Amino acid sequence: MKKIIAVLPGDGIGPEVMAEALKVLDRIQEKYAAAFEYEHALAGGAAWDKHGEHLPQETLDICRRSDAILFGSVGGAVRDQHQAKWARAEVNSLLGLRKTFGLYANLRPAKLYPALASASPLRADTAKKGFDILVVRELTGGIYFGEPKGRRGEAESESAFDTMIYSRAEIKRIAHIAFQAARTRRKKVTSIDKANVLTTMVFWREVVEEVAKEYPDVTCEPMYVDNAAQQLTLRPSQFDVMLCGNMFGDILSDEAAAITGSLGMLPSASLTENGFGMFEPGGGSAPDIAGKGIANPIAQIMSAAMMLKYSFGMNDAYDAVARSVETVLDAGYRTADIRQMGCKTVGTEEMGSRIADRIISQTG
Repeated sequence: MKKIIAVLPGDGIGPEVMAEALKVLDRIQEKYAAAFEYEHALAGGAAWDKHGEHLPQETLDICRRSDAILFGSVGGAVRDQHQAKWARAEVNSLLGLRKTFGLYANLRPAKLYPALASASPLRADTAKKGFDILVVRELTGGIYFGEPKGRRGEAESESAFDTMIYSRAEIKRIAHIAFQAARTRRKKVTSIDKANVLTTMVFWREVVEEVAKEYPDVTCEPMYVDNAAQQLTLRPSQFDVMLCGNMFGDILSDEAAAITGSLGMLPSASLTENGFGMFEPGGGSAPDIAGKGIANPIAQIMSAAMMLKYSFGMNDAYDAVARSVETVLDAGYRTADIRQMGCKTVGTEEMGSRIADRIISQTG
């Protein structure tokens, strides 16, 4: 059965890396006799140029009739916060999609490939041990969406406020996602909170501990967020699944990405309760290198691979893409964001082509 994919390249390097992800998906169609139909749509600054809004109705309609959303990156250099094209582009596009489709579960894998150990900012002895972490981030609640929020007063008495709020149901459903994921991995969940300060996080810890009782085969460990930030740099191999609220997951997943050697390596999946998902790289639109053909497409490619796994149930195809990425890295090819002695620097298009070509040449 044909799968319809809403393709939203976005801004900056988005269209460049998206082209490479689609190239890889085309090879998957060949190898696995799959059928994908791409429906392209605009988001972010690209949508603003045509429609005067970051997430137009036309784009939402395309997303609604699709089986999954493959998202690029949105936003640009904001020199003036009132500059309409870029101001709040990410908020209006990404948060708008998350809220519209109920994309509450964000899965962000961060793996240090052996070939990239020397590119990691970690100490050599720490990087040598490697790590394979899955950050499970709650995506539609917490301080990003809590009400009330705003500003009040004037002059020296002016203040701004946001509200961190979580319901029992919101915590339970994301906790179940984390524990179920851990069952397929190394059976350990580290739940990140700030229960020594925040009432919301005391509640978070209590609910997670209740859910943990349903998974006696999985170890559950609470950890304060400041300690977790330290431990990611001191001993990242201790982590398997990190369960986080919206804000803490946002921050820690970027830290986890940075220690893999490049932000251009971090894919993600944002899922609904029925398996519909949006898949996007974690590195941003990088307007400073847009159009230069040097961006790393691996995060976008692996985001497409996560789509194959989580929305289409094509686990073998996911594995094929992951093997191809690792094979190309083992062969010494790097984009400009990953600097290693003895490696060959290639552009966005060549990196994508090499990964795509490995898919066809694989046996098994």
